[in-house]
Amino acid sequence: MENKAETAKALFQQGYNCSQAVLAAFSDELGLERETALKLASSFGGGMGRLREVCGAVSGMFMVAGLMYGYSDPGDQAAKAEHYRLIQELAARFKEENQSIICRELLGLEKGPDSPIPAQRTGEYYKKRPCAELVGYAAELMETMTKSKNKTEELK
Repeated sequence: MENKAETAKALFQQGYNCSQAVLAAFSDELGLERETALKLASSFGGGMGRLREVCGAVSGMFMVAGLMYGYSDPGDQAAKAEHYRLIQELAARFKEENQSIICRELLGLEKGPDSPIPAQRTGEYYKKRPCAELVGYAAELMETMTKSKNKTEELK
């Protein structure tokens, strides 16, 4: 299996947003066409359309978790609770490592949305933004969680 963190970072370096990079890194494993993954995640870059709310890498990680472990029966309270526990655990681990799951806080920006026009992806952009590392961490965290859950399932 490919290293999801490196794949996600490479996708981000190609110009995809944080959420796209994380979800697309798992698209083959999820049985999801890459183009579908990229379109699905396209709204979540820049902390949800550059609103600078929940980090796109975190949103992408949550989408992967939902596709892998989510529930579909609205009446299955146990499955819903288990899934939300997983999401909260992923968020806590991301926050523990990065001090926040909020885009503007991770980037040191003021409160409020940014212009809807994305910044040009230049060498300077990549030097001053931690996004590639955050994307890599989110993908690595999800990959580690997946391996752990798969081992637990095998033991049952």
